[in-house]
Amino acid sequence: MAPPRRPPPVPPRPRPTKADLLAATEKGVPDLIAPGLRLLLCGINPGLYSAWAGHHFARPGNRFWPALFASGFTPRLLRPEEEHELLQAGCGITNLVERATLAADELTSEELLAGARNFEQKIHRYRPRVVAILGVTAYRVAFAAAGAKTGLQAGEVGGADVWVLPNPSGLNAHFTPKTLARLFRALRLHVESTR
Repeated sequence: MAPPRRPPPVPPRPRPTKADLLAATEKGVPDLIAPGLRLLLCGINPGLYSAWAGHHFARPGNRFWPALFASGFTPRLLRPEEEHELLQAGCGITNLVERATLAADELTSEELLAGARNFEQKIHRYRPRVVAILGVTAYRVAFAAAGAKTGLQAGEVGGADVWVLPNPSGLNAHFTPKTLARLFRALRLHVESTR
């Protein structure tokens, strides 16, 4: 049996300048979405680094891609620029708010509430089986669910089960990579059970 194929070496990514990051506040990151996905992952909003790079969860140190791999969603650790490969696995990515910020706590309650309405419209349009919001505090505000905790939520949105997961940003030190992998794994098992 041949050893598993390794991805090609990754050339060093250029680092953005401060001016590059400030200019990224005018950019967003396009949705990675298609009809009938088994899972639609929803970040809070793009960070400046992700907006600059044009890919979801692109900042070095973000634990999103390692958590997807460690939980079994992907067969190998994907780089942000390989995000399109998620569609082949029936997964997509969007954001509650399109506006890029240095940190998610710069968003207003009004932006999060409007983002929830837009997100619900995407669910009705694209019909994913399960959606996962990556940010407990943002979910509580956007969906007026003050007591929400991580995991499966009561009720559905547009026929989709709703999960809440922690924000995988490296700034969110409350959740270790091991804990994130465990929570993402629970989501994966639920998604697989909805077939």
